[in-house]
Amino acid sequence: MSGQSLLVPGELSPTRSVPGNIRRPEYVGKPAPTPYNGPEVQTPETIELMRTAGRIAARAMEEAAKAIAPGVTTDDLDRIAHTYMCDHGAYPSTLGYRGFPKSLCSSVNEVICHGIPDSTVLRDGDIINLDVTAYIGGVHGDNNATYLVGDVDEESRLLVERTRESLNRAIKAVRPGRQINIIGRVIESYAKRFGYGVVRDFTGHGINSSFHSGLIVPHYDSPHATTVIQPGMTFTIEPMLTLGTYEYDMWDDGWTVVTKDRKRTAQFEHTLVVTDTGAEILTLP
Repeated sequence: MSGQSLLVPGELSPTRSVPGNIRRPEYVGKPAPTPYNGPEVQTPETIELMRTAGRIAARAMEEAAKAIAPGVTTDDLDRIAHTYMCDHGAYPSTLGYRGFPKSLCSSVNEVICHGIPDSTVLRDGDIINLDVTAYIGGVHGDNNATYLVGDVDEESRLLVERTRESLNRAIKAVRPGRQINIIGRVIESYAKRFGYGVVRDFTGHGINSSFHSGLIVPHYDSPHATTVIQPGMTFTIEPMLTLGTYEYDMWDDGWTVVTKDRKRTAQFEHTLVVTDTGAEILTLP
């Protein structure tokens, strides 16, 4: 594995502003969102709105990813995605969600998820996950991907490639009538072939007008994940695979989650809608 030094917190830039004409999610300015009590199966009208939100989120992530290079800060990437979403009439869903201070999550090397963009400078050989969610038309679209920074060691490169493949395999396993644990079963069985850890405590989730609806999508084979998949359901799949343990520590910021053994981790995510025969990805650029 790469011999990079471990990550430490950087300095936060001031909170970015969002034009006043852009609709805010209901949780902005509140300590927590209002619990969702609506259906997991969405109407065709809601799904169409989610296609728009998902496309903007995917393109914002794509724009930020173009700037990934040694010497760039994670705050630079946040600025790019923030500007793209605002320019397209969308609110960055993470900004103000339970107090999160930035417009995307940037998780470098040993950070499993929820890294806060700051003055951290990317180094040659790093890997970085960008997690971008856009809110527009009253709904959210959520996606993430892990990128290579410069010349990355083979072990890390394979981890990234295989994590992407685990997501692809899980999406193909989605079928109406199956229990939702098929998703975790497929991911875990694939990850075990390479000795990877599969993060358990951070999961995929239902998404619609709510950022996190309450539906849980585990990435391991959980006997408790017995919800039956139905056409029209919308949720994310976002496997997090590690080179070592799936156990974690959290930084004092209350957000940044790092592997307990500080080995590297990768993640990929799409927002999906279940169709009559499988799943459609809503977060395609």
